[in-house]
Amino acid sequence: MEHELQTLTARLLNHRWLPRTDRLVRRALVDETFRLDLDRRLAAVGLRLLDNPYAAHVAVGLNADMHEPVFGATREYAASNLGLTRDEIALLVIIWSLIVLPKRERQVTRRDVIDDGQSDMFGGDKPVPHGDSVSAGLSEASLIADFGARLGGKTKVRNFALGKLARLGFIERRNGQILEGPLLDVALDYRLLADRIIHGTLADVLAEAGHEVPNANALDIADVLPDDDLPDEDTED
Repeated sequence: MEHELQTLTARLLNHRWLPRTDRLVRRALVDETFRLDLDRRLAAVGLRLLDNPYAAHVAVGLNADMHEPVFGATREYAASNLGLTRDEIALLVIIWSLIVLPKRERQVTRRDVIDDGQSDMFGGDKPVPHGDSVSAGLSEASLIADFGARLGGKTKVRNFALGKLARLGFIERRNGQILEGPLLDVALDYRLLADRIIHGTLADVLAEAGHEVPNANALDIADVLPDDDLPDEDTED
């Protein structure tokens, strides 16, 4: 077990994120002793495992008490410690809203992106779905047309902001589509953001641009679930 712990810790530090389907990641999610040892190793260097059962990846992040020692005693890092400008952060939140909120609604109701509209009486017993079956992409051209002028200009969004978000792992850009990156659902706090977006000003901005805001009642199911009631990971074969 020692070698596997060392291997997983090193890989997490090197790659920053790993898929939930990874063998050692799955062990950390289902083996309590292994997870406790992993948490101790990460905590020893001021880190913690970022794990969201609805996300397709896990990642590592700083413990809260390490923010100021690492990023400095001033509050300059409060807006972003990734070098993102205010416009780029706003773009990230918009993309998160348009990809993750509808995705979470599909995961909670156990529906796919392509759904026949028929109810499934056994849907609640299914494992939480991940990947392309529930996470839909956005048209890059439509996103820029709808929000580019508000976020520093269409050229800036297309040539700089989206590229930066892709390099950081928040999104992937493929054939004119913006897809969920490995960090989009695990690095941004759903419990903190969802209610503020659905009931806040951004919901009006999205609606004005013709984007449907997911039903708040459906999303509340995921938001209020205590940790013990979240869907279990599949055990290793």
